[in-house]
Amino acid sequence: MIELRTPAEIEAMRPAGRFVAEVLATLRDETKVGTNLLAIDRRAHELIRRAGAESCYIDYHPSFGASPFGKVICTSINDAVLHGLPFDYDIRDGDLVSLDLAVSIDGWVADSAVSFVVGTARDEDLALIDTTERALEAAIGAALVGNRIGDISHAIAEVSHAAGYSINTDFGGHGVGRVMHGDPHVPNDGKPNRGYPLRAGLVVALEPWLLATTDELVTDPDGWTLRSVDGSRGAHSEHTVAITADGPIVLTDRSFLGVR
Repeated sequence: MIELRTPAEIEAMRPAGRFVAEVLATLRDETKVGTNLLAIDRRAHELIRRAGAESCYIDYHPSFGASPFGKVICTSINDAVLHGLPFDYDIRDGDLVSLDLAVSIDGWVADSAVSFVVGTARDEDLALIDTTERALEAAIGAALVGNRIGDISHAIAEVSHAAGYSINTDFGGHGVGRVMHGDPHVPNDGKPNRGYPLRAGLVVALEPWLLATTDELVTDPDGWTLRSVDGSRGAHSEHTVAITADGPIVLTDRSFLGVR
């Protein structure tokens, strides 16, 4: 069921959005060559506990997951792009890291993801990350009252295809509110003027993600981590966005921290 939020409820979602933005900025700044993925998860857990927030991941067990997730943040490295289950791995120079975090504060959820390279960056990785960020900006720009879900999907696809990437539509954006994943589903490819009409009060997580040379995924033996079928790298950018009569509000915006 698609739920619309009142202006007061959208205001009540701001603390969760701000907190997720702050944690991702902190973790990005602290992630260096040699940082262990389990240490990132422990740090995220510490920040969540200190703020009195609740993790949306630790007990999360959807139909596609082999077991409850058991950690508080997704850490996807290189050819992993989504649902990366933290494990005992020390980050190396040149690794492409995607961090995806969702938490609840006072019963309201915010969800966001950021990708970056640690140490020496390859041009092709920076181009991949930049495309997901530009696709996310285009999606936010299309999140207007009177448009439709297909307009958001098409905006993402236009940027992605123009940069030469193919798109997987198995996983995409989604409604956010009292739970992490709700209706509507927001594919990363679609036709304009199609789908659910965007109304004031709709809150969605928009999340373009791309793989360098494929759009096919395989699941790790851990039952969670999704990787490219050909070993090419992936990037993922995500924000929680409220659609209002005055335009979109990016609840997980990190610009106030001086970072993207």
